[in-house]
Amino acid sequence: MRSGSITGAATLLHISQPSVSRLISDLEESIGFKLFVRIGRGLTPTVDGKTFYHAVEGMFMGMDRLEEFANSIKNSDEVEISIGTIQSIAAVELPRAVAKMHQSSNDVRFMIQSRNTPAILNSVQMHQLDLGIVGRSPPYEGVEVLYQKSVPYVCLVPENHWLADQVGLVDLNMLASTEEFVTFGGAFPESMMSIDPKLASTLRNGSRLSATNMPVSGALVREVNVLAICDPFSAEQTVMGGGVVFRPILQNLTYHVAIITPGQERLSRSAMRFVDILSTQIDQRVAELQKY
Repeated sequence: MRSGSITGAATLLHISQPSVSRLISDLEESIGFKLFVRIGRGLTPTVDGKTFYHAVEGMFMGMDRLEEFANSIKNSDEVEISIGTIQSIAAVELPRAVAKMHQSSNDVRFMIQSRNTPAILNSVQMHQLDLGIVGRSPPYEGVEVLYQKSVPYVCLVPENHWLADQVGLVDLNMLASTEEFVTFGGAFPESMMSIDPKLASTLRNGSRLSATNMPVSGALVREVNVLAICDPFSAEQTVMGGGVVFRPILQNLTYHVAIITPGQERLSRSAMRFVDILSTQIDQRVAELQKY
């Protein structure tokens, strides 16, 4: 129908003329009516053949539309990514990752909420968030873990403190009875950092300051001239504010961070790409910390 002849059809399909004739014959036998009649040396479509042709063309047009639709899905970034994040990642690492995505993908929208780990975990379990960035050691019930990393806690030190210029690891056992630390009131994160209970008790007994928020602890270190045990990501935020440095700790106190989701099947390609960006960035940050 398109080429106007058996010869033309054979050329378009890159097959022989007898093959075209056999295909036409097979199709006519299958559908039960003639598509063409031979007039002279050529073929002329029948009325039924023309009707059938228009129906087939419509189907192919529909297939073309499906292909266009599939391409639009593949090439479209018009998505929203909802994220719940702990405070330690919210102020530096997350904005840096968002900036990279924001510059390369104009149609990606972010909805970001800063919460604590239990609230984030609960929201992800209830499918209220696409991604959750949590700071608790596994297991994480009812969610899928896309990325997890463990990194040592550090000691926040005022820049004018005698410890600030020292080298090597800070021994908390040696400092617990002589230095004041900002503590966590026996709650988070002491129960998560695997700190020795006796050491934790000594730190609490010698302190008049307690804060369950890491940025607040950092501010107290700066203003009150005391020490604090801090996760490395919050430590970076505090150092950026000036007046504070951090030192590695001798004791093996481990901070955990993970990226969770209700399920990968619920995530857009853009969301998965963002997970790659953020996880790579966290890996790089941890590598930098290991140089200290």
